[in-house]
Amino acid sequence: MDEVAVKGLHCIDVRNNNGDPDEAVLEIRYRKIRVLPPIGKQKRYPALTLTEIHAEERVTPKNRKKIEWKLITDLPVSSRTDAIEKLEWYALRWKIEVFHKILKSGCKAEASKLRTAQRLTNLISLFCILSWRVFWMTMLNRSAPDATPTLALTATEIGVLDRLVNDKPRAGQKMLSHYLIKIARLGGYLARASDPTPGNTSCGAGCRASPTLL
Repeated sequence: MDEVAVKGLHCIDVRNNNGDPDEAVLEIRYRKIRVLPPIGKQKRYPALTLTEIHAEERVTPKNRKKIEWKLITDLPVSSRTDAIEKLEWYALRWKIEVFHKILKSGCKAEASKLRTAQRLTNLISLFCILSWRVFWMTMLNRSAPDATPTLALTATEIGVLDRLVNDKPRAGQKMLSHYLIKIARLGGYLARASDPTPGNTSCGAGCRASPTLL
């Protein structure tokens, strides 16, 4: 890939080690490669024509690790736009990983002991919806901490949480963040003054701990 000319630049928004927003300028290279099967299997499997995409930051940053992505795909890449599209897909991988973490660690999907595939399918379908809602609410709370709870919760859900977690917040404190803490408390979150804001896993555990909320 060092022999390939830069095909274009691409800017992405990132955060440094302190959590502050930053911008990274990536140099994009791509080329087709031909991958042969193992010697003992060349009669059974054909060679693969793939595209390698290399995106490397132009300048080494001071407060974070330098970005260098190396992707291999069998999807067509014939332009800078095609390469950027694949890079943007790759940049979403952490959201997919967080979603599966909620599904596994928060909802404990792998711990279920149902005896039929249909019952397991139904349970995982419900957990997928629940996991996405938890992920969405926690991300919404980070981007808009002063959002009202009705932005993510129905009136019935708010009423259930008020009954399950009995407290008396002062006027003006009933925000989405307040109800996320209630959800997390159902899963064991202590909500001490020194505790960080509850994350996806603790909120997922809270939803799983309360059949009424489900």
